[in-house]
Amino acid sequence: MEMHQVRYFLAAARELSFTRAAEACRVSQPALTTAIRKLEAQVEAPLFHRDGHKLVLTDVGRRLLPHFTRISEETEAVATLARDFRLLNQVPLRLGVMTTVGPAAIAGLLAAFGRRTPGVEVAVRDGAPEALAALLDAGEIDAAILNPLEGLGEAFHAEPLYEESYVAVFPPGEGPSGNAVRLEELSGLPYVDRLACEMREMVMAVCRDREVALYARFRSEREDWVQAMVARGIGFAFMPEFAVTRPDLDRRALIDPAVTRTIALASRRGRRHAPALAAFVEAARAHRWREPRAG
Repeated sequence: MEMHQVRYFLAAARELSFTRAAEACRVSQPALTTAIRKLEAQVEAPLFHRDGHKLVLTDVGRRLLPHFTRISEETEAVATLARDFRLLNQVPLRLGVMTTVGPAAIAGLLAAFGRRTPGVEVAVRDGAPEALAALLDAGEIDAAILNPLEGLGEAFHAEPLYEESYVAVFPPGEGPSGNAVRLEELSGLPYVDRLACEMREMVMAVCRDREVALYARFRSEREDWVQAMVARGIGFAFMPEFAVTRPDLDRRALIDPAVTRTIALASRRGRRHAPALAAFVEAARAHRWREPRAG
């Protein structure tokens, strides 16, 4: 059974005339009737009675009509979906973003991407790097923006996007003078601990090596809670520069040592990029990352 046979049958059932059905399908009448005869041979039953110049569906034809209609509709839906993917029209892009990646930088990229490809619908899921790698491996997301601190393994490709420095954030008006702060200056100060930070253990190790004492008065995995507690005077916190969303916090560049991290776009090796993902990769490469707040 071929789709053109189904299409000719549906046209004949609708028009109740081989002549009009052939005109609607833009084929000759002999071609249409031959295709329908082949279809009747395949189902081993006549589909139409000839009543003078008018066609009448047989009992078998009436029973098969809804099934052939559904086949035609599903085939058209598949063709429409494939065409939309080619033309980036109402196409989903499933993007994973590491929890500690600041929205300021990514919002700028997504805004620029949306202007270039308005037909792509972006859905964002956040999580830790290990969880995002698992989602990538399972095909539940198309790409992930994360810090490949310990590497993702040979199964994944990570393309660097930008680097950002860590800063110390303080309650409004309570930051030390100047634009920067040394790690030793923070020893003994009340501290708000960001538990979800992938670089937390590395920062803690540096503090131990330098005998910098940090007293954690509050701990949380949520970035908004950490910043809210700092704003209320609970203590200071270490944060990636682009993750700071509250304008009322005093920030100081962390120096001696300076701490930085690389944010990358990760995808699964061996999988051909769908058009939406390919367009997103191109947009990420062209984006001006050092101006994340400009959008």
